[in-house]
Amino acid sequence: MTHEALITQFYESFKKKDAEGMVACYHPEIQFQDPAFGKLNGADAGNMWRMLLSRGDNKLEMEFNNVKASGNSGAADWKATYLYGPDKRKVINRIHANFEFKDGKIIKHVDEFDLWKWTRQALGWKGYLLGWTPFMRSKIHQQTNSLLRKFSATR
Repeated sequence: MTHEALITQFYESFKKKDAEGMVACYHPEIQFQDPAFGKLNGADAGNMWRMLLSRGDNKLEMEFNNVKASGNSGAADWKATYLYGPDKRKVINRIHANFEFKDGKIIKHVDEFDLWKWTRQALGWKGYLLGWTPFMRSKIHQQTNSLLRKFSATR
């Protein structure tokens, strides 16, 4: 399978809310990073997708485009639209993803997006006032990783 086809398979699985299909595209030593979770390795990266997709009440819609790969690296753009938190705030998150490959799998996946823009949508006025601060980034990392640890403990 080409690297472009692997990225496409990853996102087609995402569109179908098939976390196992996504995880199957990852190398066992996967390194994932994004502004909300920070750095995750191995099973934690896969469990993050399992956790996010297990939430059936968020009305997740996603689309992707600009899939490219050359040598051992690749990239894609994707957009997720969903409802966040108890207030069900609508979030539209535009993400640029970079990938590295090893042994026919994704070994490194870095998602980049504007965290302040995300916090303004997801958290309202608190996100607007504090979303750009290192304090807020740290609180988001603490919360997302706490949720991930609880989810992983049930697997």
